[in-house]
Amino acid sequence: MSVTEHPMQALSNFLPEGSFEHVVHYLHYYKVHLTVTRKRKTILGNYRHAGFNRNHQITVNGNLNKFEFLITLLHELAHLLTFEQFGNRVDAHGKEWKTTYSKLLINFVEKKIFPADIELALQKSIINPSATANGETELIKALRKYNPHSKEGFTTVDQIEMGKLFATENGRIFRKVNQRRKRFECIEIKTGLTYLFSPVAEVKIL
Repeated sequence: MSVTEHPMQALSNFLPEGSFEHVVHYLHYYKVHLTVTRKRKTILGNYRHAGFNRNHQITVNGNLNKFEFLITLLHELAHLLTFEQFGNRVDAHGKEWKTTYSKLLINFVEKKIFPADIELALQKSIINPSATANGETELIKALRKYNPHSKEGFTTVDQIEMGKLFATENGRIFRKVNQRRKRFECIEIKTGLTYLFSPVAEVKIL
């Protein structure tokens, strides 16, 4: 994993206006070692609790837009705060983490840091936070509007008609065939195997 160490003041370049001082308060108070990483395909952020002779460690992908960066950081800070209170005695994304994350989101939403559409989408997260970003469909769509660059020719799986073909970024070709609650069944043309796709997965229509 490629990482970049940033002076604390440089962190402001990754955060939306009005959030820097509030974020730094948590980082200083809990002695957090924050690392900004390059894009990772499977995770947006990560938390490791403090052990013998080391601080709490949080990593966040540096390719995220400022609002997504802040929300990811709050997700990981919620893990830290939950660990501080309960140690390893509770589930990683159990009710204790959900309560803590909800309180953090409320705190930052009240500071009017987020645009109205993101703030509206965050209301569902506040009520029942999801363990992963893909579980927050409306929030992800709102956040993507603020990406500095969009992927030309790409759309989300939920926008593709049933039975149509699409390609993933790595060139694999699928046909959308069925919907299961929040995910879609898609058959890979080459192998005939069925895979489940998030409704907000970005793919290219063929």
